[in-house]
Amino acid sequence: MPTTALQRNHLKLEVMGLEAEVKGFQTLFTGIEAELGKVLSGSQDVVRLTLATIFAGGHVLLEGVPGLGKTLLVKSIATAFGLDFKRIQFTPDLMPSDITGTQVLTEDSDGRRAFQFKPGPIFANVVLADEINRATPKTQAALLEAMEERQVTVLDQTHKLEQPFFVLATQNPIELEGTYPLPEAQLDRFLVKVLVKSPSSQTLKEILMRTTGAKTVGITQQFPAQAAAAEVERCKQLVRSVVVAEQLFEAVVRMIGAVTPGGLYATELTKKYVRCGPGPRGAQSLVLLAKVYALLDGRINLSLDDIRACVVPTLRHRLILNFQAEADSIASDQILEQVRTAK
Repeated sequence: MPTTALQRNHLKLEVMGLEAEVKGFQTLFTGIEAELGKVLSGSQDVVRLTLATIFAGGHVLLEGVPGLGKTLLVKSIATAFGLDFKRIQFTPDLMPSDITGTQVLTEDSDGRRAFQFKPGPIFANVVLADEINRATPKTQAALLEAMEERQVTVLDQTHKLEQPFFVLATQNPIELEGTYPLPEAQLDRFLVKVLVKSPSSQTLKEILMRTTGAKTVGITQQFPAQAAAAEVERCKQLVRSVVVAEQLFEAVVRMIGAVTPGGLYATELTKKYVRCGPGPRGAQSLVLLAKVYALLDGRINLSLDDIRACVVPTLRHRLILNFQAEADSIASDQILEQVRTAK
């Protein structure tokens, strides 16, 4: 059926409107990125990946030794967005109710008593789970429902979390005493795992110059408090509107298969060192994060380069390696890098 002039004009207006939205997304993203750069020197890659994950609607696991600015990054992000922020310091004696909240017995002016739900710190837009691997598995599990279903169940009562909701967790990779490694189900809830590395000599000098003087640099809030949540949700919807060709879905399937032992596309490194590969949530994370990178490049359609740029951070924590990998000093990143660069 031939396209009418009215239909063509309508389509043209839609395309122009979408282009304007993409441009607005780029401006917003780079503006927040610049603000964070004021207090986080030399962490451009970490900042960009963390912000991209937030706009993709996912959670972030930040891994690095103490003193590299992981907590500062999370607090600065909450300030820049203007979102409600809570911090939970994970310790071995932390209880699930310390995170989710609990029912407390209250009494009104007439002397009538009733149980009332008192929300825990999980009820915030941005939640910092500091040193998450210090809490017991029972306490860690209190985050599972909140991270996946955006709700909390306490004594058979379900309480919805306000949107947007993001968990940004930190952990120390070198300290083992008094820690509880995150189980696979918990790790899979994080869209990306970001490795925060020690700064170079030049970056360390710049950090000292910025932080040891009389003046301190502050973050400027990018949204009015009332508009922050709605703006983030709008950007998340824009990310999901990025078009993906069927061939790219097939490319993602091949990449996931390449790091899944017993799969049709499994590589030799996978067959030798991987005990368990990523599941569907890993593939979903890869596509969603790649969509953000497409928007940052000014496109409303996904490319293979976008996907390749996101393979390592979205899948590194989803590969379970065997003992042979540890004996041969093989890391997940090495296996994923081979898949990422494959033709």
